[in-house]
Amino acid sequence: HVLFVLIHSSFGTRAPSSTRVTHTYQAKYKQMKVSLWFSSAKSHIVGGYECLKNSVPYQVSLFTGYNFCGGTLLSDEWVLSAAHCKPKSNVEVRLGEHDIWEPEGTEQHIMSAKFISHPDYNSRTQDNDIMLIKLSRPANLNDFVRPAALPSKCATVGTMCQISGWGNLRPSDQARYPDKLQCLEAPLLSDDTCFNAYPFQITENMICAGYLEGGKDSCQGDSGGPLTCKGELQGIVSWGHGCAQRNKPGVYTKVCNYISWIKNTMASG
Repeated sequence: HVLFVLIHSSFGTRAPSSTRVTHTYQAKYKQMKVSLWFSSAKSHIVGGYECLKNSVPYQVSLFTGYNFCGGTLLSDEWVLSAAHCKPKSNVEVRLGEHDIWEPEGTEQHIMSAKFISHPDYNSRTQDNDIMLIKLSRPANLNDFVRPAALPSKCATVGTMCQISGWGNLRPSDQARYPDKLQCLEAPLLSDDTCFNAYPFQITENMICAGYLEGGKDSCQGDSGGPLTCKGELQGIVSWGHGCAQRNKPGVYTKVCNYISWIKNTMASG
């Protein structure tokens, strides 16, 4: 599959990137080599740790033989992701996953029914990088599959948040993708800090989170996944300059700006 290739002079999304990578997926039952074209989008977590099993019950994997983007369950029928993750056809939406390759008895695999990108999404600037996915049938909500809460208000600077995904673990061309869900805690940064990191590229619909010293970040493969703060979904993994680079934090879609659009779109089906 050639998916979501975005080339820009200074940034890329965190879906798979424009470098050709032959990635070896290690599954318990087989080894699979897949040649992928990756953009500099965010696909994995650098500097994080394996999440406590089933501790992120709203985490979703968008799957076409491999995890190409993440998402967040909002209800038994709807998932929120990044617009730059939109595929050309329906995909498998994986819920209740921890080890993406090993059956664990908690998974639910449901096909997507439709994708609704924000009408003002700009693929060049990544403004309004947000998309709703309707499932082909309702998920069975339980301890392993549970929706995230939408924010009651925008989070404040310095708030510690959690990022999760199955994205790349290495900030280099030698990609390494984990079998098990990875987590990372990172603080929200100020608008000024975000703008200084990416002059004239940050809009009011974006927030930055991470560490200016580098070393910890979301990365290719994490795109579309959740940034949750104090139990609420505040961000969607969107883009950045490389992964975990000094003075180049991750950029996230600011979910609190889209509550009306999300609720109205879900209500209209």
